[in-house]
Amino acid sequence: MTTLAHDSATLTRDALTVLQPGFTGTTAPDWLLRRLGEGLASVGLFGRNITSPEQLAALTAQLRAERDDVLVAIDEEGGDVTRLEVRAGSSFPGNLALGAVDDPELTRAVARELGRRLAECGVNLNWAPSADVNSNPDNPVIGVRSFGAEPGLVARHTAAYIEGLQSAGVAACTKHFPGHGDTAVDSHHALPRIDAGLDTLIARELVPFRAAVTAGTKAVMSAHILLPVLDPDLPATLSPAALHGLLRRPVADGGLGFDGLIVTDGMEMRAIADAYGIEHGSVMAIAAGADAICVGGGLADEDTVLRLRDALVTAVIEGRLAEERLAEAAARVRALGEWTRHSAGPRAAHGIEPAAGVGLAAARRALRVTPAGVPYEPVTGPAYVAAFTPVANIAVGEETPWGVGAELARLRPGTGTATYGWQDAEAGGVPALIENMLGTAADRRIVAVVRDVHRHPWMADALDALLAARPETVVVEMGVPQAPPAGALHIATHGAARVCGRAAAEVIVGIGAGDHPGD
Repeated sequence: MTTLAHDSATLTRDALTVLQPGFTGTTAPDWLLRRLGEGLASVGLFGRNITSPEQLAALTAQLRAERDDVLVAIDEEGGDVTRLEVRAGSSFPGNLALGAVDDPELTRAVARELGRRLAECGVNLNWAPSADVNSNPDNPVIGVRSFGAEPGLVARHTAAYIEGLQSAGVAACTKHFPGHGDTAVDSHHALPRIDAGLDTLIARELVPFRAAVTAGTKAVMSAHILLPVLDPDLPATLSPAALHGLLRRPVADGGLGFDGLIVTDGMEMRAIADAYGIEHGSVMAIAAGADAICVGGGLADEDTVLRLRDALVTAVIEGRLAEERLAEAAARVRALGEWTRHSAGPRAAHGIEPAAGVGLAAARRALRVTPAGVPYEPVTGPAYVAAFTPVANIAVGEETPWGVGAELARLRPGTGTATYGWQDAEAGGVPALIENMLGTAADRRIVAVVRDVHRHPWMADALDALLAARPETVVVEMGVPQAPPAGALHIATHGAARVCGRAAAEVIVGIGAGDHPGD
């Protein structure tokens, strides 16, 4: 049994301190404000909490009025994963686009401007960047969220992103340790397993995380993935071998030597919740070396916070969690809060010159345009955009718009968009889907927009059939480009952010460099 050195009030406060809960609504509920006064030190924000920069700034000010060192966290990767612009699409391209350009100074500038906007709204902890090496092109959850498939490239852009973000006073949280890139399963749904050997892990997955630690990342997020070479039984989030034995271990002893905040990925994700339950899983995570429990993407109420708080307290009382470990975790949370109190928030944004056009400029540079054998004829009138839509990635969310339709309609008024999914291909077959499309498109130029066409056989079949019937079709790939370029013009955007759609639309209508209306 652990002998309690703290009184019950201190123990309860520490248990609250290590939680990073979410909530519903665009103003802070009374229960959340009350718990901030009792020791809660972090809050996670999601798209449901944000309607505008002004509203977000008012919300964070409301939180900070209760606790001036509160960590206000958000999942703002830019690109496909945005919370600031969840209803419009991001003004910044994502990691894959930045990796395709491969200009670390550009990555640093994009992250700095993104950080400036977060700081201006009072957000001081960003659950980004993704440092995963996307070595498996069939990965269903990382994809364009990765800088690429080469460890060195991912490492240099991870470091640049961290430096840019933190120069704006926003703490970076590098994810998903020890690397989620070689998985074929989304940990939102089940437990992924990576059977790579230790040499591969060191030479591939860990390279960007070492660079992140060297760059001074304030936090690292653990992944709910099983790596038998590290721990044959427990996913990284719950594994002392992964967190304490690898991430914390000194560099001289073969570890990464990280001494900052370790944050878990969302504990309600099924990889943890189904096998361990969020209460037991949270206790195991803190015991393994995590310092902060992320919860609230799905479970976002006071009852969840109280259940997790009580589970941690009970585990200490019963000797299943060392009191010193909980106190250490809480101290790290408070230390980061203290850093942000002096370095982050609207004050940090005031000293940075806005770089409003950097996101669009990066998206334009990221385009890879492959012309056909004949000169390309730009679209001069209203077009027909056929968006082949896969099932939405939970991390991205179904509510975030994507594609080129809106941007193309801005440049060519009258352009229409229709969405086609696997259900359409399955219901009547691909020939019927294409026949319907051709009938609707009539004499309009078709722009086919795909996303990871190499992962979706129905999409590839539909695209082949469309190109056979209408070879003048323009193809825009907004996922990870793997399939051979096809169409009268093939544009790889390396992401589906709004700015990626705009950059592609400019090429489709023939707008050249230096001739960009509306910049």
